[in-house]
Amino acid sequence: MYLLLFMENRQRLTQYSKGSGCGCKIQPAVLGNLLSGMHGQTKLYPQILVGNQQNDDASVYDLGNGMCLLQTVDFFTPMVDDAEVFGKASAANALSDIYAMGGRPIMANAVLGWPIDEIDIEIAKQVLQGGLICCESVSVPLVGGHSIDSRDPIYGLSVTGLVEKSKLRTNAMAKAGDWIAITKPLGIGMLSAAHKRGLADASQNEALYKIVTQVNTVGAHLADIEGVHAMTDVTGFGLLGHLLEVLRASELAAEIDGESIPKIEEAKTLAAQFILPDNAMRNWNAYESQVQQVHTDSFAWMVDPQTNGGLLFTFSEGSHDEIETLMREQNQEFWVIGRTELWDTESPVRVRVL
Repeated sequence: MYLLLFMENRQRLTQYSKGSGCGCKIQPAVLGNLLSGMHGQTKLYPQILVGNQQNDDASVYDLGNGMCLLQTVDFFTPMVDDAEVFGKASAANALSDIYAMGGRPIMANAVLGWPIDEIDIEIAKQVLQGGLICCESVSVPLVGGHSIDSRDPIYGLSVTGLVEKSKLRTNAMAKAGDWIAITKPLGIGMLSAAHKRGLADASQNEALYKIVTQVNTVGAHLADIEGVHAMTDVTGFGLLGHLLEVLRASELAAEIDGESIPKIEEAKTLAAQFILPDNAMRNWNAYESQVQQVHTDSFAWMVDPQTNGGLLFTFSEGSHDEIETLMREQNQEFWVIGRTELWDTESPVRVRVL
């Protein structure tokens, strides 16, 4: 019996990594230092429309015929113990980077790191199968990849996509007076933390599995609407972190209605107990000086790192009805949570949560 329990514990994927899902990202302050001096590279290549200047979701190459090539790579360590769900979530997260730019993915390659001597290779095959299932669900061919023997289990995709140049959406496109909306409720990080710590019940695990495997395909449709301006997805830096990326790139500020923040129902008890991933506070420490958090009840949700979270987008008031019609047709929920405004350059604060 002892050996059986040991082997079951030994194969729990979430126990093989310090972080999990998008929460394993390098913290914002360290990442900024790591990338310092790299931002000028795109100036040497005029065909590169988007590089790493503004922390966008994919790089963009102008093909010169009205179309742009999109390229992204995204991978992470397990946020769930179910190998197939891990594969699906990792693939969905990477594919969503292309949709967040207004594009459509055309092919993908897998990235796999696996501790061969520690975790059964059959489990790695389940991860790969999950990624394949996800790609096939959105008609994206998974055509190859690369694998290594690594200390931590890692899986993700390198994805290539296309977008019409006129429909490209970036972090820098928000305009003053835009409404701010999100397409998935928050709380994925809390559910993941509870899952990893053995605190989640069946309903919480079910909610987690469902939301992390949903691909943000609606992004390609949102880009058809002229009144949709900036767009990104919410992942490891939490809602506040990714909103700040948009605001800095667009040279704006924002006011968020704390009561309007959408929450995963099954995560509410976790928020009440402040069961958060360790990197939630790391996120807050990185951007605390830029945020006025008046609505304290929304704090945990605003800093919670998401894995394959929803799309965050801004839009003009006149396009609301068109967006609502689209979302209904796509069977996609969305929530309006605030509005952009001009930024007072004399103040470090860019976001007020009221």
